[in-house]
Amino acid sequence: MKSFASDNNSGVHPSIMDAIHRANTGHAIGYGADEYTCNADAHFTEIFGKDVVPYYVFNGTGANMVALQACTKPFHSIITAETGHINVDECGAPSKFTSCMVKEVYTPDGKLTPELISKHLHGIGDQHHSQPKVIYISQVTELGAVYTAAEIKSICEFAHENDMYVHMDGSRLANAAAYLNTGLRELTRDCGVDILSLGGTKNGMMMGEAVIAFRPELAENLKFIRKQSAQLYSKMRYLSAQYTAYFERDLWLENARQSNDMARELAIQLESLPGIQMTRKVQSNALFLTMPAKTIKELLKSYFFYFWNEAGNEIRLVCSWDTTPGDIESFVSAVRQHL
Repeated sequence: MKSFASDNNSGVHPSIMDAIHRANTGHAIGYGADEYTCNADAHFTEIFGKDVVPYYVFNGTGANMVALQACTKPFHSIITAETGHINVDECGAPSKFTSCMVKEVYTPDGKLTPELISKHLHGIGDQHHSQPKVIYISQVTELGAVYTAAEIKSICEFAHENDMYVHMDGSRLANAAAYLNTGLRELTRDCGVDILSLGGTKNGMMMGEAVIAFRPELAENLKFIRKQSAQLYSKMRYLSAQYTAYFERDLWLENARQSNDMARELAIQLESLPGIQMTRKVQSNALFLTMPAKTIKELLKSYFFYFWNEAGNEIRLVCSWDTTPGDIESFVSAVRQHL
């Protein structure tokens, strides 16, 4: 039985597992001074620029905390969408690690805009108020919406005009790039993003993320921040080797397209059934929809997925790199049976 709860629930792509297995040979210098990490670094510089140095960490929350600490001092504030991952799913880690105030902004699709952000830029220079310093955006948002390059550029220009940084949480950046048919750099550095958390765990990797700073002053202390944040892995090759397989032959894009395509196919088939209503556009690998409570109850006996709004019978379904047409057919058949 395949889960539609999260792309975190899928297994590891065979090419990624092979890369880990190949790295598990003999001894290698620890903390990143090994050939596997050097090879992965070369892929990052090829994609994002020769001056880029990736800092590999264990997980998404760790990556976000390392990135945000690089951008802030304790009297700063971090602006995020109300539904942003750092606001709802990281157990207060931003406040704990940065000592900053997190200011949440209501937005119907999880996407920030300069107009929405500007309302929170007050008390500048006033010693009684925290000072806005970072705009945090998720690509893709927690509500499945994708920022276009133009939208990201607009936010970055606004941030820089107001002496702020933009941190992009790219845990599903690959899905956004697949949807927009663009590259990773075109949605990040070329738009003015200052620091990026790039994940692969939701897209076929076993574990690990990378933090990439596009401004020298943010990159300067990343290695120290990573260490203090308990995110420095001694056997770095097992994290970094995955990225070589991930980037080679565009596996990242292949996996993202597969999960996106399966989500669109699932949406098409479910929309044709009575009693089902899509509540958001499908722009990535996530679907948001409502169906009768009785149907949901029956489905949960055989499938694992999450309520998004239990009071409104709204659920979230997420497809993964390994979701197949057969998985879609089986799930839709079960829905049809229980409607």
